[in-house]
Amino acid sequence: MPPGGSPCRLRPWRLAEAEDHLAARQASPPVPGPGGAHPTSGVHRTPWQPGERVGDTPGHTLRSCPRPVAAAVVMPVSVGDLPTIGCRRGTRMSAMTCRPTRRSVLTAAVTAGLLLAPGGTAEADGRTLGGAPAAQATRTTAGHRKGRVQLTLPAPTGRRRIGTTSLHLIDPSRRDPWTSPRSPRELMISLWYPARHTHGHQHAPWLPPAAKALYRRQVSQQLQTSLDDVDFPATHAYEGASVEARLHGHPVVLFSPGYRAERELCTALVEDLTSRGYVVVTIDHTYDSQIVEFPGGRLELGRQPARPTDDDIAMALQVRQDDTRFVLNELAMLNAGRNPDAERRRLPRGLRGSLDLSKVGMFGHSLGGDTAGETMAEDRRILAGVNLDGSFNGAVATTGLDRPFLLMSNADHGRANDPSWAEFWSHLRGWRLDLRLRASGHQTYTDVSPLVQQLEKALPIPPEVVANMTTLIGTISADRAIAAERAYLGAFFDLHLRHHDNHLLSKPSSRYPDIEFVA
Repeated sequence: MPPGGSPCRLRPWRLAEAEDHLAARQASPPVPGPGGAHPTSGVHRTPWQPGERVGDTPGHTLRSCPRPVAAAVVMPVSVGDLPTIGCRRGTRMSAMTCRPTRRSVLTAAVTAGLLLAPGGTAEADGRTLGGAPAAQATRTTAGHRKGRVQLTLPAPTGRRRIGTTSLHLIDPSRRDPWTSPRSPRELMISLWYPARHTHGHQHAPWLPPAAKALYRRQVSQQLQTSLDDVDFPATHAYEGASVEARLHGHPVVLFSPGYRAERELCTALVEDLTSRGYVVVTIDHTYDSQIVEFPGGRLELGRQPARPTDDDIAMALQVRQDDTRFVLNELAMLNAGRNPDAERRRLPRGLRGSLDLSKVGMFGHSLGGDTAGETMAEDRRILAGVNLDGSFNGAVATTGLDRPFLLMSNADHGRANDPSWAEFWSHLRGWRLDLRLRASGHQTYTDVSPLVQQLEKALPIPPEVVANMTTLIGTISADRAIAAERAYLGAFFDLHLRHHDNHLLSKPSSRYPDIEFVA
């Protein structure tokens, strides 16, 4: 605890106070990078202040836990300050022009500091692929009503309706390394499941209310455009709907987001898997994720540095593995009929016995993909894994795995320029496949892709901001990208958890011309 500080406490923050705090952040000078140069991300850090947190609406509370190090709230000077880390603006990331190290790939993924896109800056190749639209592509456009812009997510392609519920979990066996004084580790997770009856249930929001209000203000500043007339999407899931019954339960897939990212940022992929008959469990890694909303509107904000050291990454990765294994244990109790929610909130009807925990897979984006591989190496309950464009930072790169694993990369990332991928690939002893999505960026695998493309069409975003958004999401249409990602992700888990082979993973398909099989 810093001198003169006080123990963790709950306190309300007024909206004006939070806005003043954010404005002060944005006005502070950036931290010099190596050699005295400012980092390309324009990251700002200001000294620790007692009780420093960013609040939301009046009446919402935040746990104000001091951390005696520089705060890591990220505010770019402008989105125009976000070229690919270590590469010349306008060049492609390649083994010839910019060979990334294992850590620099992750650093490039987070130093952009864009909360709308907290995990990526890899540049696409500047091409837009022609040809027919990808198979089963669902067009997503921003709607307009009474002068407002309504953002949307693509409709799921499966035949099942979707239900969702969130759980507040507390692990009394672990002390959180990022709280002072140390308190039991707390998590928020969401369960997405095939629903039976949805009548009378509301569509779940993409973000909960307190988190959404803070997110809106921060992204508005970073896009240099007001989002006051923008409505964030609703999901296609119904809150608290009853669970569809299935003999022996539904196979389970875990999801871990990127470094400093929220569990909501891959909702388009999560919903589609659920519509195909999976229970998908998304995990927020508290104090790693930038914004986590707990019951009652309490917000806990990220405490991870935007330019992490090897030690920072190692700690975050270990905590993520422990979080994931704890969640698996809680799912077993949930399946047995117990309610692990800290507030004992009512669970959806039919949840007991609805999980087939003998068929568990895991996928993640960026550091979440690394988390999937590392956790598989330690926990044999996870039978198959997917890494969406994340480097490997732990031991699994050298120990490898004996179970199925899928790698999916953006257009400028892969084994040719990421040594951790080449090493991991060489140590895989089970089924393996390496796919690349053409004309894509690091954030093409997240909801950032459709939402940014809709915002670009609907709002007067400055051209330099649009240019740098393209750096993050590539030039591929979000509709085409999401259709391909969903198809291959679903085919992978169908093959390895359900033993159903639609042969999409056997060779390139004319239905998805944007997917390249990497030899």
